[in-house]
Amino acid sequence: MGVCCLTGFASGLPLFILISLIPAWLRIENIDLKVIGLFSLIQLPFTWKFLWAPLFDRYKIFMGRRRGWLLFFQILLLINIGSLGFYSPILNLQSIALLSFCIAIFSASHDVVIDAFRREILTDKELGLGNAIHVNAYKISSLIPGSLSLILADFISWQSVFIITSLFMLIGIGMTLFISEPKIHFEQPKKLKNSIIDPFISFFKINGTSNALYILLFIFLFKLGDSMATALITPFYIDLNFTMTEIGLIAKNAGLWSSVIGGFLGGMWMIKIGINRALWIFGFLQMITIIPFIVLSIIGHNLLFLGVTVGFEAFAMGLGTTALIAYIAKQTDPRYTATQFALFTSLASIPRSLTNASTGYFVESLGWTNFFYLCLILAIPGMLLLIKVAPYNSKS
Repeated sequence: MGVCCLTGFASGLPLFILISLIPAWLRIENIDLKVIGLFSLIQLPFTWKFLWAPLFDRYKIFMGRRRGWLLFFQILLLINIGSLGFYSPILNLQSIALLSFCIAIFSASHDVVIDAFRREILTDKELGLGNAIHVNAYKISSLIPGSLSLILADFISWQSVFIITSLFMLIGIGMTLFISEPKIHFEQPKKLKNSIIDPFISFFKINGTSNALYILLFIFLFKLGDSMATALITPFYIDLNFTMTEIGLIAKNAGLWSSVIGGFLGGMWMIKIGINRALWIFGFLQMITIIPFIVLSIIGHNLLFLGVTVGFEAFAMGLGTTALIAYIAKQTDPRYTATQFALFTSLASIPRSLTNASTGYFVESLGWTNFFYLCLILAIPGMLLLIKVAPYNSKS
């Protein structure tokens, strides 16, 4: 469980740099909101990662099948994140986009390996709690780019901010150097062809074609509304005239700790009620917490309501994410953890990386209030699919 805490932190840090720190940096430098929205496209590798995930099931490098790849990508991430601050958004926007895209590729690949590693060290009984701890540490990592880095930006240069932020990848590097390679009790794929084809055959054979397609569609839609609502959340706060320090101290901290509490409670509640019922209850809470953002967009700058709104949404998001990750882990075949986990999490990340690219245009044409109404409507289809993939009274 301690290792799951470290995997979560190492996995979450690069992503939150992409979705929190970089958009805030660009907005402060007066980059157009539509352009910032298009920057969501740099997250596309998180939806493609299943394409190269079989490589990590088939091949191993210097330190083993999991540890070697982890160290390789963690070093690349440290170097690339630290390099961002040497560029100017006004003068070098294309270079920043390219460097951010590289960070997304390395981060997505790192996630593939770390998800497979975590699945291999957890038994089925430990999935709920282990993934809850991982998700919570994942959220805690947002405290660095989403709070500390923003506060530092009010006092030091962006170059120094990105260098300091990149050094937190040393936590992941330290973890990789001291953990042990997971023990596997099955035959490793001997050919790359087997690593690519067999995971898909196994998934459809176990679930049946029709039900397998429903499962994939559910994973795609479950967090669509919530993900879109928070895609440009930092620019939203800035447009409501909240200062960077207010965002760092109130919004990010209220969201972080509420999400952590939600994640831990979600892991414990799942032990009592099972994954299926958790998806229903947590998913409903996740959906209705978009409503306070509608209210905040109407009343404007209000520190108290900002904290309450963000805390409520993050609490429910922590519950929903924990249930979804546990559901995804349960669907994987231990022989093909990297490939199948990557496929499922890729589907879950498509709304964040692809549809979120259009959020800037939606906000410009609809305004923040109507945009959040749209997000609320888009959260409904995923809930309806629960009838098929996770019936409330069915044992999970």
